[in-house]
Amino acid sequence: QVQLVESGGGLVQPGGSLRLSCVASGNVSNIHLMGWYRQAPGKQRDLVATVSGGNSPIYSDSVKGRFTASRDVGKNAVYLQMNSLKPEDTAVYYCNAMVLVGFSGYDYWGKGTLVTVSS
Repeated sequence: QVQLVESGGGLVQPGGSLRLSCVASGNVSNIHLMGWYRQAPGKQRDLVATVSGGNSPIYSDSVKGRFTASRDVGKNAVYLQMNSLKPEDTAVYYCNAMVLVGFSGYDYWGKGTLVTVSS
């Protein structure tokens, strides 16, 4: 089992910045990917960014150039620096860890942190 705890959400004006953090605990030795997803009201949960152990992020097109994801393997943490925020970035942001056991992957999720972009 892996436990994920997010922090850093809140209310920000359009054009502003926020930094999200997520720390993993428990059976962290087999974590392959860590990243962020988001879910806006009435919509499905979508990928924001995912980061391998080599710290090579993959971003959704909607956040490229504005968001930066990074990972600290030693601290079992993943971060999301969000700049130039837009109202459409408003969502609950979930930390994700994908654990590899043999040839199978298992997803773990944090409880989510709300990001509201509004003037």
